[in-house]
Amino acid sequence: MIRNLTLIFLTLILLSCSEEAENTISPEIKTITESVYSSVTIQPDSMYEVFSSVTGILDKQLVNEGDEVSIGQELFQITNNNPKLNTQNAKLAMDIARDNYKGDNAVLTDLINEIKLAQLKLSSDSLNYVRQKNLWNQKIGSKLDYDNRKLQYETSKSTVKTLLNKFSRTSSQLKQQYQQAINSYDASLTLTNDFTIESKIKGTVYSIYKKPGEIISAQQAIAMVGHSKDFIAELLIDEVDIIKLKKNQIALITIDAYGKKVFKANINKIYPQKNNRSQTFKVEARFVDIPEKLYPGLSGEANILISEKPNVLTIPKAYLIDETHVKTDNGIIEITTGLESLDLIEILSGITKDDILYFPEE
Repeated sequence: MIRNLTLIFLTLILLSCSEEAENTISPEIKTITESVYSSVTIQPDSMYEVFSSVTGILDKQLVNEGDEVSIGQELFQITNNNPKLNTQNAKLAMDIARDNYKGDNAVLTDLINEIKLAQLKLSSDSLNYVRQKNLWNQKIGSKLDYDNRKLQYETSKSTVKTLLNKFSRTSSQLKQQYQQAINSYDASLTLTNDFTIESKIKGTVYSIYKKPGEIISAQQAIAMVGHSKDFIAELLIDEVDIIKLKKNQIALITIDAYGKKVFKANINKIYPQKNNRSQTFKVEARFVDIPEKLYPGLSGEANILISEKPNVLTIPKAYLIDETHVKTDNGIIEITTGLESLDLIEILSGITKDDILYFPEE
């Protein structure tokens, strides 16, 4: 019995020592990499929401979700009769303005006829004036006849000048009105064309929000279209980390659908506006190692590599106590830390690689 008790006691001692050894480490010299953590959402590149510039009824849905489309391909048709009536009215107004400016019954034709008659009268009054003036110089006739002829000539001359000015002004006004009518007609045609909504890019229809028969307004999106093969990773960065980021930094991305597989990407765009609701900044990264297949909305995580420092004294962050202390054979020791990664932290002072550290007790 004594022998058995001795064996049990020794076994307990060995187990206790083994457990204590498993919970102890020594600092190690390693290369430490600082990184910024971020959540990831996969989105198609150049994705945009499709809007109608007019209000109406969705008459025809020409594509389905998942369809690939080309630039300029028709997506939807909107029905609204008002623009068609406006186009017809604009066409009538343009025709009237054209006839007034260029037609046989144009307003200018009447002015031209008035000018011709006034010029004929001016010519007659000019001859009579010159004849009467010659007679008056010869002391023939009366001063009253001379003055009347002179007045008629000057009046006719003024009438012709006035009519020519009126013709010039009227011609300019009619030309301007005709051009305005053309512009109005062209604008109405453009508005009519807006009722057939076309794709702006070559890509895939990812979502359709409206069904035929529903009311469409300019404030509500109809569909979502984006590139079929080019995808980007959208990263949400905490405001305390955004100043550490810059373009072309490497992001190591894991996507839930691919398990623990890591994909390399480069930061290519940093949005300067903070989202006040989430208190984060949006950053875009393009894949260097492109996953075989991606879908919009896939989620994952990313670690953006900020800096790398070789040959530094490190310990696992799990061995820290209150962020600035560790447990050693000499009790709780205060340390000074530096660079940190996801699981390691640099030790600047307080302990050496020869010290034994104990895992903190809960």
